[in-house]
Amino acid sequence: MADGKKPWGGRFQKPTAKNVEKFTSSIHFDQRLYAYDIEGSIAHATMLASQGIISRTESQKIVSALKSISADIEKGKIKFNVSDEDIHMAIEKELTRRIGETGGKLHTARSRNDQVVLDVRLFLRTEIDSMLALLFQLQNGLVKLAKNEIKTIMPGYTHMQKAQPVLLSHYLLAFVEMFARDGQRMQDCKTRLNVLPLGAAALAGTSLPIDRNKTAKILNFPEISKNSMDTVADRDFIAEFIFSSALIMMHLSRFCEDLILWSSDEFGYIEISDAYTTGSSIMPQKKNPDVAELIRGKSARVYGDLFAIMTLLKGLPMTYNRDLQEDKEPLFDAVDTVKDCLTIFTEMISHTKFNAAKMYLAARGGFSTATEIAEYLVKNGMPFRGAHEIAGKIVAYCLKNKKGLEDLSLKEYKKFYEGFTEEVKDRIKLEKAVNSRNHKGGTATAAVLERIREFENNS
Repeated sequence: MADGKKPWGGRFQKPTAKNVEKFTSSIHFDQRLYAYDIEGSIAHATMLASQGIISRTESQKIVSALKSISADIEKGKIKFNVSDEDIHMAIEKELTRRIGETGGKLHTARSRNDQVVLDVRLFLRTEIDSMLALLFQLQNGLVKLAKNEIKTIMPGYTHMQKAQPVLLSHYLLAFVEMFARDGQRMQDCKTRLNVLPLGAAALAGTSLPIDRNKTAKILNFPEISKNSMDTVADRDFIAEFIFSSALIMMHLSRFCEDLILWSSDEFGYIEISDAYTTGSSIMPQKKNPDVAELIRGKSARVYGDLFAIMTLLKGLPMTYNRDLQEDKEPLFDAVDTVKDCLTIFTEMISHTKFNAAKMYLAARGGFSTATEIAEYLVKNGMPFRGAHEIAGKIVAYCLKNKKGLEDLSLKEYKKFYEGFTEEVKDRIKLEKAVNSRNHKGGTATAAVLERIREFENNS
């Protein structure tokens, strides 16, 4: 390999064209897998020695050299080029250069087909743990914020129209619930990918007396793959991971959409810190929510990553095909994008101030407590549809006379239903309306505080 020959070049009569080397090389992006490739190779060499396939001396020599290579890569002492093809060949070439033909024994009972799947599974197992930690940090930050804003009332919206008053805390916890589901999906994905592929070789396994259980134990895999053909063909775990990542980005994007709207002069509900906004090159007064906008925009990248992996896989014949080299760039992009967005969003939301007075004033508008009138009538024995109609007529009367629900006298209420009492005027107060929804999942202060305690106890 030192003379430029390919390790697979025995049956070839001509050298690989330079343009082919460049076109087929993946070293420029898969080199980030080097630590996992070396970790897997050390486990493989250890297993080979324990089975007597190579000697313990050879195994120790290989392991020592691999550790040295890892340290040198970490320090930037090893430079890769397109002739290396991929990270697997680059490390094997360096290993052989350092310890001679003994290095060639490492690939015994192994193919790049099962080797690359191992590397990606090890990589993704680590990255999911990092992502779960970031999700947990964001959830904790939102729970603390919800606790601090427990008295803040805001208008809840449906169809982008004011609907009913809710606690800002209830709104914030809605996203905590979303991110909790994201974490569950990631944990489930990790469970399914946490399976040892090494031993499947190219597609059919190997006739050599390997011990897959030993390799699994060394690499901390709780399960071993059960079909060698499926093992090298499978990229379901990548598609599942990117899908789960796309949902995280969708939730972040929806959150950012609200923050972008709320930061506008038309809403004025929030102010994002100067440190997490930018200005205009021409308009000196502008303060743009660019971080939130970029997170919203980057959701499209991860959606694209998902579309790429699904399209890549849809027409592949069994088992391994070189097309699968193209799985890593969308995977790496999804990992990096989601981690970056979770990190910066958590920082941004912790440096955002909520205008409680503006939110309260907005919650009073739009007849947001009209449903309280209908439910008041229901509690007095009226069928809901009849109660809904009366409340609607009261709203129409208010619009015609340019009044709010709170401006009407009891005499005016009685025009629509003789049974109204002063209680109805109490029921339409914002605090009363919010706290009347005191059930599990409701927006009442007591219900929201209970959910906050549940989150705190589970953290």
